[in-house]
Amino acid sequence: MADLKVGVVGTGHLGSLHAKLWRNVPSAVLVGVYDIDEAKRAAVARETKSRAFPTLPALLSEVDAVSIVTPTSAHAAIALEAIAAGKHVFIEKPITRTEEEAAAVIGAAKERKVKLQVGHIERFNPAILALENYHIRPMFVESHRLAQFNPRSTDVDVVLDLMIHDIDIIVSLVGSPVEKVDANGVAVVSESLDIANARIQFVNGCVANVTASRISQKKMRKMRLFQRDAYISVDFLEGESEVFRMTDGVDASMGSTKKLGEIQTGSRKRTITYQKPKIRKINPLAYELELFVNAILLDKDPPVTGEDGLLALNVAHRILASIREQKLPA
Repeated sequence: MADLKVGVVGTGHLGSLHAKLWRNVPSAVLVGVYDIDEAKRAAVARETKSRAFPTLPALLSEVDAVSIVTPTSAHAAIALEAIAAGKHVFIEKPITRTEEEAAAVIGAAKERKVKLQVGHIERFNPAILALENYHIRPMFVESHRLAQFNPRSTDVDVVLDLMIHDIDIIVSLVGSPVEKVDANGVAVVSESLDIANARIQFVNGCVANVTASRISQKKMRKMRLFQRDAYISVDFLEGESEVFRMTDGVDASMGSTKKLGEIQTGSRKRTITYQKPKIRKINPLAYELELFVNAILLDKDPPVTGEDGLLALNVAHRILASIREQKLPA
């Protein structure tokens, strides 16, 4: 089977990473890049030994699939043009600026029968992948995603820039519709929200307390999940997880297990165990690009679908709506 010919639209910081990584993705070949900034696209093309295309249609005429790595405001228009040309689309998060745009992109991809994958990269963080064999059904979640200020990310607020990573992870793990959202936030150094906190309540009773800030002195990307008989700690920065469980015995099937103690409840004795799941050493961005290629070549659903991206966007917009309501005068 011939290699999949791919292109990258947008050659900023993240777009240049896409272009570099595409060169090493199995069964794919980077044809070239496009950006409205001629100097940027030329520089990335030289670095990746690919072509700098002068227009988007010129790039689309030469490829089978594209990565869209532009400001969010341009996602929908570029995606719709690529899909209309029959190209598979990998689109960075958030999927689009509005839910209406997202629905239009999803509908167009279905109509043209092309693959659409959304770049929610934390799904492929080694810390999350390490939990694949665990039965995770949290009833309380707490997450903190703190970053130092970066002017490059201010085209969207902190909810769509940072918090949406955790929204996507939490929604996918809980597996229940969102019932209620309460949130607060404030703009500090930019014209949009720089710090936000949301309490998300799900229909199944799970509650998530989610905080995101892009004005922190130190980076932090941690999530804690509490469920019946288990506590799970996830460190996205370190790429590792820890699992504390109550079991009826020491379970070695999940790898190295430490016995921390026992609890006697009537005639039932339960064991408290600690496990540090084995980590796969992978590059999350390279891995999600590989899975995108596999979805195309094997004709299967991408690991993060357009519908997944729309769901995360919907919850993010509900959080933003709640913050706006908090600011309304009494």
